[in-house]
Amino acid sequence: MSEEVMNSAPVQEAPEAKDEQTPIIFLDDIKVTFRTRTGSLLHPNLVHAVRGLTLKLMPGETIGIVGESGCGKSTTANVMCGLQKPTSGRVFFKGKDVTNRTAADRRVIGRVISVVFQDPATALNARMTVQDQLMDPMIVHKVGDEAYRRNRVNELIEMVGLPASVLEALPGQMSGGQRQRVAIARALSLKPDAIIADEPTSALDVSVRAQILNLLMDLKKELGLAMVFISHDIQTVRYISDRIVVMNGGLAVEEGTAEQVFNNPKDEYTRLLLGAAPSLLHPDLGKGGAA
Repeated sequence: MSEEVMNSAPVQEAPEAKDEQTPIIFLDDIKVTFRTRTGSLLHPNLVHAVRGLTLKLMPGETIGIVGESGCGKSTTANVMCGLQKPTSGRVFFKGKDVTNRTAADRRVIGRVISVVFQDPATALNARMTVQDQLMDPMIVHKVGDEAYRRNRVNELIEMVGLPASVLEALPGQMSGGQRQRVAIARALSLKPDAIIADEPTSALDVSVRAQILNLLMDLKKELGLAMVFISHDIQTVRYISDRIVVMNGGLAVEEGTAEQVFNNPKDEYTRLLLGAAPSLLHPDLGKGGAA
């Protein structure tokens, strides 16, 4: 990360800056409100997607954000990675207030925090080969020379368990699991500190989901990554997360370690999720394998 870029604007310390470790991302009382197309100028219809959320992502930890569709979990993730500006509240990136982020802030955040989206079929460019897609982030951020980028591409393909032969393939020539592995490799290309995985397995077959979850967990351990894992499946979130945030109606109704949330849920909504939601887990979790 460029120290010159990070110091291009005055630094405002987050309230937690005296902690032994500084959060990669700290959301301080975040609210996000959207205006719908219905209603009028004087009487708009508003959707309160996130309501007063405070959350820290520490280096090396995995936070699971779980809840039903429309609960605010994806909007929260978009705020964390800089894709969505909050209506109110503050966003800190490694101790620096980036709520009103500059172009330089966005470039730095884009290098340090990567996103793996739900559907690899739409996340990847259908007209670009795998090699070009993996090189593209390094070219955009001017990382390394041609030789470095080619070596890095080979490292990435090996890291996600794909053969070198896929480098010349187009996304449409691969399976869903292979495409998601490419998307994960692309997310790792800039050596980020954190990955935000937004429903990364929901578009895949059940057997392939287990392989992708195992891959994410192996990479997190090997590379020391922090991760935000978003899902509507609380059992999967339990499997992969150190800490769990349960969201309902834009509110974080429960937060704690995976053990605390599962063994002693305090909110009725959490108990409903635990009792009613079918798990997408598969017996192959923990066994690895190719997708």
